[in-house]
Amino acid sequence: MVAPAGPLKAERLELGTKYLRDWGLEVEVMPSALATDERLPYLAGSDEARAADFRAAWLDPRFAGVFCGRGGYGVQRMLPLLDLDELAPVEKVFVGFSDITALHEALNARGLVTVHGPMAAAVEQLGAEPGRDRLRALLFEPESVTDLLAPAGARTVVGGTAEGRLLGGNLALLAASLGTPTYSRPRGVVVLEDVSEHGYRVDRLLTQLLRSGWFEEVTGVVVGDFSESDDGGLVADVVAERLQPLGIPMVQGAAIGHEDLNLAVPLGLPVRLDASAGTLTPLKPAFS
Repeated sequence: MVAPAGPLKAERLELGTKYLRDWGLEVEVMPSALATDERLPYLAGSDEARAADFRAAWLDPRFAGVFCGRGGYGVQRMLPLLDLDELAPVEKVFVGFSDITALHEALNARGLVTVHGPMAAAVEQLGAEPGRDRLRALLFEPESVTDLLAPAGARTVVGGTAEGRLLGGNLALLAASLGTPTYSRPRGVVVLEDVSEHGYRVDRLLTQLLRSGWFEEVTGVVVGDFSESDDGGLVADVVAERLQPLGIPMVQGAAIGHEDLNLAVPLGLPVRLDASAGTLTPLKPAFS
């Protein structure tokens, strides 16, 4: 368990990792996970310490997977301290979302499959049985996951079908990646979610991606939760107004994001989106 972004509360981590231990997993908490940077208290320890812990966990053959404790902010600061070409040959389960999108993007670009889903200290999300069951199934019985949008479903915005690798994540982090060494233009179906972004800011972020050509090779769009906005209806209208003209299959309202029900999805995996039926089907199991 690592904390590549914000600092953790020990009591939340203990409650969250109990679910993982109940699955028979042995959980080792890396040294910086419960640290707080003295000068910048929104970070879980220094950039160097967070990067060193992530590298050590990833390369250690004892660990089958690396769970992030929480998001927040900080992954982009430590990315320059990681040798991604060193990490990429090692296939390992990796779980996180929100600010962790910066790592998903970099690892997916190198061919790895990662899990956008509840983190180790996300007690509300791990406490929601459908989301917890999805994460467990994706990790232990991936062949049993046949519709990534079930059981919550999604609304059709633009009908049709699309195939490609599932990519994306947090909208603000994807926009912030433009122009950086880890930027990767997506080729496939993208999922988008965010939290605490009001309507005009969602407009600005989507417009930035559109102007940059980010959507040029996107085949379909899955819009997840946009939580804690000033006006949820306005945000939904903004997303539709900005993306519907692309004319590609699109669904809205998927249970992916910062709500208590956060359905884990495998980024980097080939999928088929049937936007008319509101289904998202993995074309092969996420993990063997």
